[in-house]
Amino acid sequence: HFYKRMSEAGEKKRLGRWYFGGLGSAGAACCTHPLDLLKVQLQTQQDGKIGVVSQTLKIVRSEGVLALYNGLSASLVRQLTYSTTRFAIYEMAKQKVSPNGEAVPFTQRLGMAAVAGACGGFVGTPGDMVNVRMQNDIKLPADQRRNYKHAIDGMIRVAKEEGFAKLFNGANWATMRAVLMTIGQLCFYDQIKQTLLETPYFQDNLATHFTSSLGAGAIATTMTQPLDVLKTRSMNAKPGEFKSSMDIVRFTAKGGPMAFYKGYIPAFARLGPQTILTFVFFEQLRMNFGVLQK
Repeated sequence: HFYKRMSEAGEKKRLGRWYFGGLGSAGAACCTHPLDLLKVQLQTQQDGKIGVVSQTLKIVRSEGVLALYNGLSASLVRQLTYSTTRFAIYEMAKQKVSPNGEAVPFTQRLGMAAVAGACGGFVGTPGDMVNVRMQNDIKLPADQRRNYKHAIDGMIRVAKEEGFAKLFNGANWATMRAVLMTIGQLCFYDQIKQTLLETPYFQDNLATHFTSSLGAGAIATTMTQPLDVLKTRSMNAKPGEFKSSMDIVRFTAKGGPMAFYKGYIPAFARLGPQTILTFVFFEQLRMNFGVLQK
């Protein structure tokens, strides 16, 4: 009867509720967290070249399999703040602009996605910063570890020990990255989906959602990777390590232009599935529990 409900719901288009994006992202984060952890560790290493596989084996050997889920609570806090904000603003704006599902011009979509991303990025910075630190903890020698118990504990401790403003360390990178990420993911997802649905070969089903989100994931990774490297470095920096934002850019540029694409494969390996799962979860929530259009 699940499919019967799907087809009945299909006749009347359902709209997503504002919090579906956050739930979809949180669900996806639970699946892709180990990849995110590997990405952070590869980006913060300066010296050697350790590959993805050897890094994974190293962590599992020394810390056990569950260490791959280090900082999951921070990841969830981050998705629930950052993704809920950007999806909510984008979806609500979209429903305002086209209440009956009319096609929205690309430029308008771009604007909505940029605003949504900027708000989400700023709101999500504290969660993201604690996330980066918790994931990077395994790499530090035991006496230098920060040992946050969980995300909320991490935020309270950063505010206490380093001042409240420190929670927004890297907010400039995180916000710029979130703008590009939201344009890459939400705006291009809608665009690709719309283009596919206009061909006779695609219906509003899983295959379409999968294809659109895979394309959006690839576009989003390519757009955001340089900022992601800078953001990770600024969040992970010790106090006084970099004087300014440009300082981080110069420091990274010493590694040549490809240094800005460090960890691209694990980033796409994470963002691809993350984008696909987020949208598949989101669309399933929308089709089954969405608000029926009036």
